[in-house]
Parts: sequence; C-alpha cells; structure tokens
Amino acid sequence: QVQLVESGGGLVQPGGSLRLSCAASGSIFSIDSMGWYRQGAGKQRELVARITSSDSPNYADSVKGRFTIFGDNAKKTMSLQMNSLIPEDTAVYYCNVMGALNGGSYFTSWGQGTQVTVSS
Repeated sequence: QVQLVESGGGLVQPGGSLRLSCAASGSIFSIDSMGWYRQGAGKQRELVARITSSDSPNYADSVKGRFTIFGDNAKKTMSLQMNSLIPEDTAVYYCNVMGALNGGSYFTSWGQGTQVTVSS
C-alpha cells in the first residue's frame, strides 16, 4: 500500500559527494519518521540518519558532520546529502518511512535499495 522509490547513488571517488532521494506514494495519512539505512557487504543493516515529525535529526556517529538528511512530509519525499565520502561509506542504502495509513493502521515501508560505491 506504500511504495518507496529511491534515486541517486553510484560510483564516486573518496572525498566526493552524492545525493540520494526517496519518494513515497500510496494511502499515506501521516508520516512519523523518515530514515536512511545502509548495509555493507557482510554487515548488518545500520541506521545512517533519521528525522521525525517532532525531534531533530539524528545521525550515526560515523556520518555526523558529513551527511545531512532532509524530509518533506507534505511532499512525502526525503533526501540524503552525502559529502566527504570515504570507502567505508560503500554500501546499499535504503530509505525507510513509518507512519499511518488512511485506514488508520500503522505501516513501515522500505525502498528497493541503491548502491553507493566510494572508490578511486
């Protein structure tokens, strides 16, 4: 009932920048939080950044000062600006949205994932 479509990602050299975007569609009544997660090869999925309707954004320690999350509840879109990328940022990045549907039930939805590779 809720679909997330990601865009952006790709190959970038160390020190470079990328911007990921995510758009939600479906029977969404309200959005409580938007977030970006990533999963490197052989690693567990981890939170990168998240923004809620009531709190300031929070970031993983490893990306603080380099990544910035933006969210627009009205447009149901979010983005992740990634600067000063390092090889350790290489991973598949997933967007996540949690909120309520028009029928009142709660939902959590994931994007399809987009590969980010940082390499010279």
